Amino acid sequence: MIKPKHNVPNLSLPLVNDTQWHLDAQNNQVFTLLVFYRGLHCPICKSYLERLSKKLDEFKARNVNLIAISCDSEKRAKQSHQEWDVAGLPIAYGLSIKDAKAWGLYISHAISDKEPDAFSEPGLFLVKPDKTLYASAIQTMPFARPNWSDILSAIDYVTEHDYPARGAAE
Repeated sequence: MIKPKHNVPNLSLPLVNDTQWHLDAQNNQVFTLLVFYRGLHCPICKSYLERLSKKLDEFKARNVNLIAISCDSEKRAKQSHQEWDVAGLPIAYGLSIKDAKAWGLYISHAISDKEPDAFSEPGLFLVKPDKTLYASAIQTMPFARPNWSDILSAIDYVTEHDYPARGAAE
């Protein structure tokens, strides 16, 4: 488990727009928000990322960079990008199970032929510009994810009040 105030693992992944995303190249002033999702097979991920896509300008106004990440193959990730209403949302693919575990994500195995053999369960990570973890929410299944408006309100509060990361105690 990555603890707040500690460095997060470095990450570099291909994007569906045929470019490469690098965590170490993010030069945001406030946070980078990494949104790990289950993949094309997950209808809850679809609606969750579609709602996020509608909030992109609000995150951008707060100097928060965003990335959605899955273990999906290039083909599956590009299919999600084409079929889902997620215009403008950077979508990365090819997250290895090893890297998913390094981020503390839970791993599931297929229970239907629509699912890949193995994939990560959802997780959100707010990473500070110094590449340390500020906050995270890790799920064991697709349900009960944090609301985007709540995340935005939390970002407003912590930046306005210089609220420190919590949960780092030994």
